[in-house]
Amino acid sequence: MSEIARAVEILRNGGIVAFPTETVYGLGADATNPRAVQRIFDVKGRPSTNPLICYVANESIARRYARDWSRHIGTSRLAQAFWPGPITLVLAKTQAIVDAVTANRDTVALRVPDHPLTLELLRAFHGPLAGPSANRSSHVSPTTAQHVRDEFGDEVELILDGGACKVGIESTVLDLSIDVPTILRPGAISREQIEGVIGPVQIQNAFSEAATPAKSPGQHERHYAPHAPAFRYEARERNKIDLTDAAAIELALDPATYARNFYARLRLLDSQNLRAIYIELPPDAPQWAAIRDRIVRATRPLP
Repeated sequence: MSEIARAVEILRNGGIVAFPTETVYGLGADATNPRAVQRIFDVKGRPSTNPLICYVANESIARRYARDWSRHIGTSRLAQAFWPGPITLVLAKTQAIVDAVTANRDTVALRVPDHPLTLELLRAFHGPLAGPSANRSSHVSPTTAQHVRDEFGDEVELILDGGACKVGIESTVLDLSIDVPTILRPGAISREQIEGVIGPVQIQNAFSEAATPAKSPGQHERHYAPHAPAFRYEARERNKIDLTDAAAIELALDPATYARNFYARLRLLDSQNLRAIYIELPPDAPQWAAIRDRIVRATRPLP
């Protein structure tokens, strides 16, 4: 039996398969199976108010699980421009998607990932795969199969190894279920790129309360965080940092390279039992928006 065939069998039987994407590794289960979905929440220790992204093989399959695909004229334009790719579209859902996947809300977050191994899996599975990042709730996201092994050991039936993720941070999430398209989470697909396809969009800057069901993942204030105390600082505050038994992640010149390596570097530092990790904040500029978002959610201000 091939690895993909084995993965499909596990999923059909209500099991969990970790899979690679271009952004981070996901922890997948059949999004139409309530028991399988609940197991993801149990394994991750994820609150029920934090919904899951659903991965599908293509736009045609995505349409099966969106109740009103054409509500916004740009939905197909975005799918054709950016799928497979790191953008997630929030749309009204059909009843086939388990309510727990969407935190009991009436919308579902759909994405076609840009990774050949996972696209092969999704084509073979031929259905929606609920897939949060393959880490314990609120912890640093995984960008290699080894990160997933370190996180879960044998709690996951199968880990598909697709190498290191080429983007390294989670997808852009765009809400198309409301009148004005709104970015709920910044990612590798920028506001400018989206506006080039569908015109003006808004950005939601507020955090979701942990007790309130969110519309998409990555809305809670604390997320993507190491176990060690982590603090963010501006370049002008560098002289305030005490690196005794601590480490700092300084800013790089290239946002794409920084993003690709950020979680892996954070995980490496977190394995060293440091007193603290300090992370320099990038400028508040469009090309750094997604990275800045992840840093703010993973850290506290300097004391």
